[in-house]
Amino acid sequence: MRHLILASIITFGGALSAMADDIIKVQTNKTVAEALDALEAAVGNAGATVFARIDHAAGAEKVGTPIAPNQVLIFGNPALGTPAMLIDPRAGLFLPLKVQAYEDANGQVWLAYEDPKETMDELDEVEKSPVIEKMRGALKKLTTAAAG
Repeated sequence: MRHLILASIITFGGALSAMADDIIKVQTNKTVAEALDALEAAVGNAGATVFARIDHAAGAEKVGTPIAPNQVLIFGNPALGTPAMLIDPRAGLFLPLKVQAYEDANGQVWLAYEDPKETMDELDEVEKSPVIEKMRGALKKLTTAAAG
């Protein structure tokens, strides 16, 4: 029984570590709102479409449970998403892309997103396709521009 518990701890601990590696964080000196405004502008300048901007802190405030500033931008570009969905329609479960801006417990603001290669790792043919590298490059470029 002790071996089973130890194996479970090791497996679960490894899974948590792997999940943490799937999230890419970009530090910024901007506020959450400024960082998301800059990201929204960069997305528009890149020819992509913003579908939604979600303010989690505003939602938390409505239920009387304040949290630090925390917003998510949901956006996409058919030039990147369509090829992925042609390979495997289930790629649509993971699209459009999203980036979160949040303030941590130390007051530091981060832009964070999940690596699309990891997001779509269950879709072998999509994960191996060049479109994933294009998505990764776009997210890196957009978050770097927004953070600056």
